[in-house]
Amino acid sequence: MLEQWDLWFPAVGATGLSFARSQVDAEAAGNRVLVHAAPPKLEVTVRDEAGNLIAEGRGLERSQPGPMSFLVREGDGIGLEDGWPSQQDLGRLVILPGGEAGILTAWWHAQDQSEWRWQVEFYNHS
Repeated sequence: MLEQWDLWFPAVGATGLSFARSQVDAEAAGNRVLVHAAPPKLEVTVRDEAGNLIAEGRGLERSQPGPMSFLVREGDGIGLEDGWPSQQDLGRLVILPGGEAGILTAWWHAQDQSEWRWQVEFYNHS
């Protein structure tokens, strides 16, 4: 089953701006998705293939800087957690600005978080 994750940046312009819209496999998304370079404020809706709303997060705000954030699904709610990926996050879905989505295959960052290196694998089948 496919899901559409729509990430909206509400704090720009008159009504906000789309940050990313991504159609992903529901199993790959699971209950925890990485977002690269998330804006300071975010609204998230997740819809099924028929367009039915299945989860959402409103008024989400980043609490610390960094290259990654986690969108965490609990039931029909979505929360946002800032953090740095670990080895346990390899294989996790990553949504990039604009909506491209891939799987995190490698991650490293310096202890002082002054630098990082990562790899993402992309796959598509039409």
